[in-house]
Amino acid sequence: MYILGLWDGHDSGAALLRDGEIVFAANEERFTKRKLEVNFPYNAIYAALKYEGIKPTDVEEIAFSTTEFTKTLERIFPPMKEIYYQFRRRKIPKPRFEDFRHNIKYSLTGVGILPMCGSISSSIISKKLRHMGFRKFRLHIVEHHAAHAATAAFTSQFDRAMVLTLDGLGDGLSGSVSSLENGKIERLMSIRARDSAGIFFEQITNILGFRELEDEGKVMAMADYSYPFPFEENKFKDFFVLEGTKLTAKYSPLRQFKLIQKIAWQMPREQVAYMAQQMMERVVSKLASNLIDKYGFKDVVFAGGVMSNIKTNMEIRNLDALEHWYIFPHMGDGGIALGAALQTNYLMTGRSKYKFSAYLGPEYDHETIEKELKGTKGILFSEDSDPEGHAAELIGSDKYIFWFQGRMEYGPRALGNRSILARSDSDGVKDRLNLYVKKREWFQPFAPSMLESEAPRLLEYDSKGADKFMTMAYKVRDDARPLTKSVVQIDGTARPQMVAGENPRYMKLLERLGRGKTGAGLVLNTSFNIHGKPIVMSPADAIATMRETKTRYMFVGNYFVENRSGLK
Repeated sequence: MYILGLWDGHDSGAALLRDGEIVFAANEERFTKRKLEVNFPYNAIYAALKYEGIKPTDVEEIAFSTTEFTKTLERIFPPMKEIYYQFRRRKIPKPRFEDFRHNIKYSLTGVGILPMCGSISSSIISKKLRHMGFRKFRLHIVEHHAAHAATAAFTSQFDRAMVLTLDGLGDGLSGSVSSLENGKIERLMSIRARDSAGIFFEQITNILGFRELEDEGKVMAMADYSYPFPFEENKFKDFFVLEGTKLTAKYSPLRQFKLIQKIAWQMPREQVAYMAQQMMERVVSKLASNLIDKYGFKDVVFAGGVMSNIKTNMEIRNLDALEHWYIFPHMGDGGIALGAALQTNYLMTGRSKYKFSAYLGPEYDHETIEKELKGTKGILFSEDSDPEGHAAELIGSDKYIFWFQGRMEYGPRALGNRSILARSDSDGVKDRLNLYVKKREWFQPFAPSMLESEAPRLLEYDSKGADKFMTMAYKVRDDARPLTKSVVQIDGTARPQMVAGENPRYMKLLERLGRGKTGAGLVLNTSFNIHGKPIVMSPADAIATMRETKTRYMFVGNYFVENRSGLK
């Protein structure tokens, strides 16, 4: 039995299950080259079918999520979605009546699922699917936060846990709390869209001049460059009230937006970012603590866009009452195509546990890679009998490399298959990458990949869970700071990927680095892309990025590639 999950909103995508196994998942942005694509995921759906070698008519169960009023309106009038996409990503000149647009958006925040929304959305999506060749299928609607919860609960490997989802909004809610026990998931409580901590941080992002729904991580990074001050002096401290497990926003989203504008006008943006981050950490970690106390779960799993805030996640991890944690790596809306499929399979068959790998995207064979390389002028390439050792040698000599291997990662992080790699202890490599390759803001930190066995030596590490997916901040040990110059933030934290047998080739590369100059299985790992563009998917994408950035060295499968016009 095949179940296809799809999502046709912000960061649209598709996922495919076969008899209770996750066989493919990818987001549309990788195919269209438009970051956080909003259009219907035609390419991702076709790629899922191609990977499995099946036709549309072989799929009889299809699931999608979110039938709130505004999402249904976008399905009826697709140009609305495209106009907002261009506006949000600032691909068009600043429009007149910008504040009016924001007022309309935030005034609709609390509108959830209205009568007929489900049937209208189903009709529109069914029509698109039939146009693609799908025929005798049943269409399943999955509520937004049920999809988020399914991703975290069913891929966590926990038998018993609390499931917390927090995001901007979806289907009239900004969060949910569920129990996972005895193979069953049950909703315990919900958080209204009006009380959204995610919307608050989205508004901060916009007012500070960044792109909402995309640059919230920049706000978090910028916060580290403010002078610290106590929470009592935080001008946002009364924006949310937490009474036990009830989270309430003091102001409506519209009023909140205007107040933030007023406060931000008279303060440096680093201080505004610091206050927003401090408020987020305080409120969300206290909410998690109160929920643990109330419901008695020591293990907690998380999903939703708010859980991409790694500093807030670190505060939660440090709670004494928490024993084990898990954050679904594609925690934002880009992950709910898979969530819709998982929840549908749960309702149909009762399945509530899956083996999960982050490597769920397309893969390219030796012949395809060779053909692409032969068709490219200005590069030299040859088969490499020891790509891991050769890559470690170049990295050790303070060169950065492009590293393209196996199946593409699912989610926003490069995890060793579509990565740019460099020394973690280099003073200059961070600036070289930012200036010539990534072309992004100076205050954004890079992240490390490390052997899981190295984590206790390099980090203030505990046994609450190994972070395979770069979802959590950790304090770097003082004696490890010389080894982590290019991958540590100014506050002494890093966002690590802890690597073991789930990626053998990448693990081997790290082991070879550990036998080199630094003596540590540790590397700077940043996503294989230019800032503002999606992570590369295909060998053609990798070669194009190599040429555009004038990068000298790349490993693609078993091939070593050298760009003759690349920078040394």
